[in-house]
Amino acid sequence: MKRLIMTAAIVCMAGIQMMAQPKLPYRNASLPIEERVSDLLSRMTLEEKVGQLRCTLAWNYYDIKGNKVVPSSTFMKDIAEGNIGMLWATYRACPWTRKSLATGLTPTLAAKAGNALQRYVIEHTRLGIPLFLAEEAPHGHMAIGTTVFPTGLGMAATWSTATAEAAARVTAKEVRLQGAHISYGPVLDISRDPRWSRVEESYGEDPVLTGEMGAAIVRGLGGGKLSAPYATLATLKHFIAYGTTEGGQNGNPSIVGERDLLQTFFPPFKKAVDAGALSVMTSYNSLDGIPSTASGELYNDILRRRWGFRGFVVSDLYSIDGIWETHHVARDLQEAGVMALRAGVDEDLGGKAYAQLIAAVKDGKLSEKEIDQACGRILRLKFEMGLFEHPYVDVKAAAEVGCADNAAVALDAARKLVTLLKNKDNTLPLRRDMRVAVVGPNADNAYNMLGDYTSPQPDGKVKTVLAGIKAKIGEGQVEYVKGCAVRDTNNCNIEAAVEAARRADVVVAVVGGSSARDFKTSYKATGAAEADVKSVSDMDCGEGYDRATLSLLGRQMELLQSLRKTGKPMVVIYIEGRPMDKSWAAANADALLTAYYPGQEGGTAVADVLFGDYNPAGRLPISVAANVGQLPVYYNKRAPKPHNYVEMSAAPLYAFGYGLSYTQFAYSNLAIAKKGDAYSVTFDVKNVGERDGEEVAQLYIHDQVASVSQPLLQLKKFDRLSIAKGETRKVEFILTAEDLAIIDRNMKSVVEPGDFDIMVGGSSDNLPLRGVLTVE
Repeated sequence: MKRLIMTAAIVCMAGIQMMAQPKLPYRNASLPIEERVSDLLSRMTLEEKVGQLRCTLAWNYYDIKGNKVVPSSTFMKDIAEGNIGMLWATYRACPWTRKSLATGLTPTLAAKAGNALQRYVIEHTRLGIPLFLAEEAPHGHMAIGTTVFPTGLGMAATWSTATAEAAARVTAKEVRLQGAHISYGPVLDISRDPRWSRVEESYGEDPVLTGEMGAAIVRGLGGGKLSAPYATLATLKHFIAYGTTEGGQNGNPSIVGERDLLQTFFPPFKKAVDAGALSVMTSYNSLDGIPSTASGELYNDILRRRWGFRGFVVSDLYSIDGIWETHHVARDLQEAGVMALRAGVDEDLGGKAYAQLIAAVKDGKLSEKEIDQACGRILRLKFEMGLFEHPYVDVKAAAEVGCADNAAVALDAARKLVTLLKNKDNTLPLRRDMRVAVVGPNADNAYNMLGDYTSPQPDGKVKTVLAGIKAKIGEGQVEYVKGCAVRDTNNCNIEAAVEAARRADVVVAVVGGSSARDFKTSYKATGAAEADVKSVSDMDCGEGYDRATLSLLGRQMELLQSLRKTGKPMVVIYIEGRPMDKSWAAANADALLTAYYPGQEGGTAVADVLFGDYNPAGRLPISVAANVGQLPVYYNKRAPKPHNYVEMSAAPLYAFGYGLSYTQFAYSNLAIAKKGDAYSVTFDVKNVGERDGEEVAQLYIHDQVASVSQPLLQLKKFDRLSIAKGETRKVEFILTAEDLAIIDRNMKSVVEPGDFDIMVGGSSDNLPLRGVLTVE
């Protein structure tokens, strides 16, 4: 302790002396940023440089004292001993961090905390380099009081880049108002195995949809214009092929060829980088025996040399440690750190491995020049964001976080994602005078609406399906019985649910899964849970919760079958983080919908769709398998066409891009014409039904003869259109060389002469318009 006090006193005196000196070049905002970076690097010790490359876990870095927030002794010790330059999850509240609504930071306290930590570093370190605060923000900022948007898979189901960009704009502002700077997300992993636990975070199975949504989110986060007041530094996750691991198991090896990487997995990241993303996160998996976090080909060659990426690369949490501990390609933690740095990984999330780099330099295993390169990338972006001039935020402005206007953006997204899969005899929309039995484990569970990476929520903030229906038609017309849990087979009341169904005009059964971590459990100081040993949580999805099957767990299927026997019309709604097996519901329900994880306004959105106040137009961003034995079942497989199995068809239960409406649309008048160096594809879409509605027009191509095998069809363009009943909309899509290019036998991107099938319609299995585009 005496040593710590002496160290603090020394740096404090140094800080006072520094402030008394004339302004140093790195503090002169009128100088070019490169000159400021160079000057600052020249003044830094090796220890200070390495500190900038370490991002530590920061939820224990503050103490709340009434309405004030002060740096904790842990924070002061880490700064004094480690010169830390970046913090992660300072504002995170969840069971893991043991921060709750009672012990965590409100938005106002978060702003105070950020200011307090910055002030301490600026005033108590030798050079006063401001901190970068990085926060999880895949579907809203993961902090108390923020707006919770649909998870990635749900946002992708909107097929609306404008909606994604609007949600990201809100997220960025809420992050910055609280004093943080880096937002982790979007997650651009292509998900080809729905058993994987993190499908919910992704944007589905298609590179074009994922890339367009990812680029829109990056634009909403500020597009890399860091000097803008509410721009965050977007971090793309996870590089690369992390969503297509063996067995659908999180972090397993990925068996992906170079051509598939170039044609499918890289393009979404490239599009997001071009949109302004300035940070990329590594992944836990390996490719061809090389751990992603140790691959210089990925970060030095592809990301930087080929794409011109000018930001920094950050490891996933402790993934550098995993080079040694998990993949066993390094002898110890120091060697793993050296391997990662040389591979182009600038920042160590967790901070343990890069703490070894000081000794590595002194022992001649690494040059200080290599440290300078990584450190310079971090400092450059701190200068670009203006943190040296404006390190603090206005605490009062944090009151805007989670406001009604932001909730309205979340509601809009939730409405747009609801996907109608079946509507027998126009069961939907329901009449408002009907008596409704609402049943199922996900009918009235707030946390099951939200997905993983979500902080605790106050009572009443999250709208459940039950709450949405009651608000729509009145409590007197609604009877609720849970029936069963998602997984737990104890304490079920299926018989009571059946009795409620018999008294009702219609049954709304809300089933599915959950990624909800238990916020009501008490935790010991060690982090161990004090839970009822007879209780089983609902969680069947979320990071680490990989599945061997896709069927409903617990007694959910028994509940549905019992309800069906009543003979009452039955609407089945899935709240889910992955495309679960819906074969029974597809055959037996009168209406079937999925709402993914729709976020805090999801219950209102679902009720709006059920009662016809919103005409559904969500479309599947991922294929729904008819049986787990079909996996993988993604739509854009290369030729040849899959053949049927002995037991069943090879076709999915519901195809990529599929979704119904309460109205109908007709396509006509396809025309293809050369337009400069590109091609124009035009067609008409007419609303031929009785309601105003929205249609997602989709254009797919197929290269008839190519030098390498190509997908049978590949999405290239899409547009979500609002079309009044009786109205006809003319749509034009422009196909460029990029859209027609393939990766040839020499691994080069080329446009080969020949004929391309052009297919247009409302889903990948419903493409009524077909033509041929010829490249001379």
